[in-house]
Amino acid sequence: MARILGGITTSHIPAVGKAIAGGLEQEPYWKPFFDAYPPIRDWLARTKPDVVINIYNDHGLGFFLDKMPTFAIGAAHEYRNEDEGWGLPKLPPFRGDAKFSWHIIEGMVEREFDITSCQELAVDHGFTVPMQLFWPDGNHPPAIPISANTVQHPIPTLKRALDFGKALGAAIRDYPEDISVVVLGTGGLSHQLDGARAGFINKEFDQMCMEKIVSDPEALTKISRHELVRQAGAQGTEFLMWMMMRGALGNVRALQQNYHIPISNTGAGTMLLECIE
Repeated sequence: MARILGGITTSHIPAVGKAIAGGLEQEPYWKPFFDAYPPIRDWLARTKPDVVINIYNDHGLGFFLDKMPTFAIGAAHEYRNEDEGWGLPKLPPFRGDAKFSWHIIEGMVEREFDITSCQELAVDHGFTVPMQLFWPDGNHPPAIPISANTVQHPIPTLKRALDFGKALGAAIRDYPEDISVVVLGTGGLSHQLDGARAGFINKEFDQMCMEKIVSDPEALTKISRHELVRQAGAQGTEFLMWMMMRGALGNVRALQQNYHIPISNTGAGTMLLECIE
């Protein structure tokens, strides 16, 4: 049976990808952000997950506003990265695990989640930046992308996101092969990139979310979609992916966490949650 080792959260800002490409990790602006990652990389090196499930939101590369699935799961043998206009270097394709993907898709549908299955999928910075942050040498395990709609309203509720994660966790654990899995929840925290509130960051709300997602994620499901936008900004809806990740884990202990602002006008949160058997 497959087992889930834990979950990791991270922002996936395209400026982070540019900083990596430019070797700026130790620059004063970037160092407090990048210093959060070595302990998590050490944990990954010790635990050696066989598969990484990367929960992210597409920003117009794989999907666009005319066709934006609520939940999409990659079912390919590899996932290509393409130029999305941020000046990021194009990366080599990422290995997938199509057999495991189809098992998860079947399990999610069995648990009454309607899934868009993608046998081809271009992955953008929402997917690629976390892979670079956690496996900077590129030696990462096969990855399964799961994309959630945080862009085209109506978006899922936080309760739906947590419930998705619970179903995902059950589907993973049903897999008959003896493999270990780590789940990434990417994006956020609070930020707004446009409009009258451009540059908005809510540190107090972010830190409350980081506390509750460990100890009481159900409490966060009481936050409505409109309240989430009000408290976290229009792009802070990416917290949905954190909730999807958290639902998959069950009982956890927090081994590492970091919160830093400002990074590209975003409240950047990083957490390592290890599953407790």
